[in-house]
Amino acid sequence: MAISATAQRNHDALFPRHISTLKVTDPELIEIFDNWAFDEVLRDSELDVRTRLMVQLAAIIACNGISEFRAMLSGALNVGVSPVEAREIVYQAVPYVGMARVFDFLHVTNAVLEEHGVSLPLPAQATTTTQNRVEKGLDIQRALFGSRIDQMIANAPKDQLHFQHLLSGHCFGDHVTRNGLDIGTRELLTLSMLAALGGCEPQLAGHVAGNLAAGNDRRTLIDTITQLLPFIGYPRTLNALRVINENTAD
Repeated sequence: MAISATAQRNHDALFPRHISTLKVTDPELIEIFDNWAFDEVLRDSELDVRTRLMVQLAAIIACNGISEFRAMLSGALNVGVSPVEAREIVYQAVPYVGMARVFDFLHVTNAVLEEHGVSLPLPAQATTTTQNRVEKGLDIQRALFGSRIDQMIANAPKDQLHFQHLLSGHCFGDHVTRNGLDIGTRELLTLSMLAALGGCEPQLAGHVAGNLAAGNDRRTLIDTITQLLPFIGYPRTLNALRVINENTAD
């Protein structure tokens, strides 16, 4: 087996002049993986390269793949993902995978950006204040998930109501309202992280609905999961496809 011309071309677009040590020590696996990730799965997806790299970065964070993230982030910057977009992917991960996992990715992101000549800190992207973050977050929740948000708040047990307020003010008010990425892209990132985490099928189903409300159709969701496959594996990919199938029209 040899690496196909298509796989090599797509790989080189991300990693120009890169010399892989694994290609020397593990040539068989690299041939299989490169043909899979940079040729085969690309045949059945219409995602543009920037979106593909962004959803893959989000999934890699959820998989805790720090070394892979470093490599793929550099590749993403090489094909036009902006420094602000890269940072927003990492910030978006905090409410979904937690700071314990994201902490190291923040440092890796800053290091890679500086290697690419980017001055830090990057421009601020916050759009909410302490006074309006909850209401702004609720506005986005209602736009994505409809009236069930108000029902969830109304039906929450008294000793758990604070979780609903935290979701509105922190997850959506502090994070999803930020500039730097549009709401459709943020929903794809969230879908990617939930699929990569595994065991989050109820939340994944909710964000399938959120993606549809944000303008991402069934084809876009399937294309996204297709591009995650080489990085999250078949079991989580197939679980995510099942959730998409159960919550979208064919």
